[in-house]
Amino acid sequence: MKKEVNPKDTSRASAFDLWMTSPMPMVTLTKTFDVTHLKKVADKKGLKFNMLLCWCICKAAHKVDEFFLLPENGKLYQYDQLAINVIVNNKMGGISSCDIAFSENVEQFNQDYLHLTKKTAETSESRFLPEHMIIGTSALVQTEIDSIINQYTDKFVNPMVMWGKYRKHWFKTTLPISLQYHHVQMDGGQGSKFLELLQQEIRSF
Repeated sequence: MKKEVNPKDTSRASAFDLWMTSPMPMVTLTKTFDVTHLKKVADKKGLKFNMLLCWCICKAAHKVDEFFLLPENGKLYQYDQLAINVIVNNKMGGISSCDIAFSENVEQFNQDYLHLTKKTAETSESRFLPEHMIIGTSALVQTEIDSIINQYTDKFVNPMVMWGKYRKHWFKTTLPISLQYHHVQMDGGQGSKFLELLQQEIRSF
C-alpha cells in the first residue's frame, strides 16, 4: 500500500527541505562485489544469476527503512511492500518493464520472475505495481562495466541498481554494481549500508 506522509514525521525531514527542489538530487554509489558464491549457486541449481541477484537486492533493501519512502511531485510517500523492476527484451525487438513483487521465499520469487518476464516478453506489454515501492534495475550483461550513471527524470525517481557482465578471476567472480537514489530518500550512510547488506546477502545466500 502507498500513502502520503508528512516529511516532518519521518527521518527525512531535513533532507526533504534541502533536496526536494534540487534540479539534480540523485546520488550514485558504485561498489565491486564478490559474487563468487552466488554464481556457484546459480550454476549448481540451474537458476538465473540475475534472478538471484534481484532477490538479494530486495532482501537487503528490506532491512533499510528508507527504501520504503519515496519523494514524488513535491510530496513524500511511504510503502509497505517492495518490488523490483527488470527490463525485458520483447518479441517486437524493443524492451518492456516488468515489476516483480518481493517474496522472502526465493523459490516463489523465482517462479514469479520466470513466469512474469516470459509473459512480458511474449506480450510486449509492461507490467507495473503502483502500490509497491519499486527498485529499478538495469542489467547490461553484454559487456563489463565499471560504473553506471542513469539519466535523471522526474518521471522516475525510484532507486536504481545497475550492473554489467560479471568478471571471472582465478578463484573468484566479481561484479561492479551501481546504486542511484534520490537524496530525499536517503543519505550516503543509508546507501552505503544497503551496499554492505547486499554483499552480506550475496555471500550468505
